[in-house]
Amino acid sequence: MPELPEVQALAAFLDEHLAGHAVAAATPVAIQALKTYDPPLSALEGQVVSGVTRHGKFLDFSVGDVHLVLHLARAGWVRWQEELPTAPPRPGKGPLALRVRMEEPAGSGIDVTEYGTKKGLAVYVVRDPAEVPGIARLGIDPLSAEFTAEVLAGLLDGERRQIKGFLRDQSVLAGIGNAYSDEILHAARMSPYKLAAKLTPDEVADLYQVIIGTLTDAVERSRGLPMKDLKSEKKSGLRVHGRTGEKCPVCGDTIREVSFADSALQYCPTCQTGGKPLADRRMSRLLK
Repeated sequence: MPELPEVQALAAFLDEHLAGHAVAAATPVAIQALKTYDPPLSALEGQVVSGVTRHGKFLDFSVGDVHLVLHLARAGWVRWQEELPTAPPRPGKGPLALRVRMEEPAGSGIDVTEYGTKKGLAVYVVRDPAEVPGIARLGIDPLSAEFTAEVLAGLLDGERRQIKGFLRDQSVLAGIGNAYSDEILHAARMSPYKLAAKLTPDEVADLYQVIIGTLTDAVERSRGLPMKDLKSEKKSGLRVHGRTGEKCPVCGDTIREVSFADSALQYCPTCQTGGKPLADRRMSRLLK
């Protein structure tokens, strides 16, 4: 799933290529992805893109007086095309969900795609990004100037959840998902099961620095890369997430996994849990 660093890189790339250019046509292909009807997609046509920005994991295209907002969910992506196919896209065929053709350069535009059978991609056309429910409920952006160690301490105060769930909650911190929460906790040498409210002042201060450092490093690695290389860059930069069974790059211990219904977390026992493997509840149930 694209998270803050990748969405930031996408927004920067698309802003560079689209800002100042008018939309020729916006064609919905996967109708279930379109979550709004007023204004219609046709409201984009003939209007100039003034910029592309990010809200958490949402992409926001400012087009004339409206906004095209995308949430890429787990398997969505945006592809810039110098030459879009001339034939109209066929609904229900393949991963294409939305095609936006630009007036110039002639033939160029973007394809919004989603692979897999579980569809979560969401497309909105709104007059104000705050009309998108997911954006309206977003918490503070961890790369904003407003996010300080004191703010983090206030958010953690009285928080009864495990720290992994706290970091992933978009209504608390906007943009951190499963992958970068694993990376942050590994860098902070903190168990994903640690109760958020139990963090000491020193642990809060360390966690704050790690959040900023992990996300900033990922953004810098992605800066200026072609869109086609962003996914591979994310994967290559991860130290524990998605690396079950490999050696921890810090201590050499074997990276382990805890599986859930529709996701999994990865961690290093030596770095994060005092050498003790965490219980994999799903596996435990299978063994009963």
